[in-house]
Amino acid sequence: MRILGIDPGSLVTGFGIVDSDGRRSVHVHSGCIRVKGEDLVVRLGRIFDEVSLLVETHRPEVLAIEQVFVSRNPSSALKLGQARGAAICAGVRAGLPVSEYSPTSIKQAVVGTGAASKEQVQHMITMILSLKDAPAADQADALAVALCHAHTQATVSQIPEALQGLAFRSRGSRRRTRR
Repeated sequence: MRILGIDPGSLVTGFGIVDSDGRRSVHVHSGCIRVKGEDLVVRLGRIFDEVSLLVETHRPEVLAIEQVFVSRNPSSALKLGQARGAAICAGVRAGLPVSEYSPTSIKQAVVGTGAASKEQVQHMITMILSLKDAPAADQADALAVALCHAHTQATVSQIPEALQGLAFRSRGSRRRTRR
């Protein structure tokens, strides 16, 4: 499965594309969309256009994106939400399913703790994807979103098999009673 991970931002939006079979993930492409110094409306349009181009070029099967966290600054939270919306719209317009993950669940999936630092995320992304150099923070966060989705899907795909095993065990463990 090819996954496009997005770490949204109103000035810098990270993106990361990975191929994953549920057990192993491979880095395909990653980087940052930088839109500093432009009017917000123009920045949102550029985010939409750049994500659309990534989808067209790399053909991901799903877009995974970080959820907005509550900020002390309402204006920043609104701008972040708008940047997320631009990226989500690009994916939806291309017919991609969209999955959203909280920052805590992303860190938990990649580092093993929801309280991981940016440096810890960068280190683990470098190790997991066997990258030559540590990616920039926004780029690493986007790759972490993609890996979180890969791990989540791998776990979800095992549920029917696990439930089937439970049903088999419960049927096989019935004791016969004499009457």
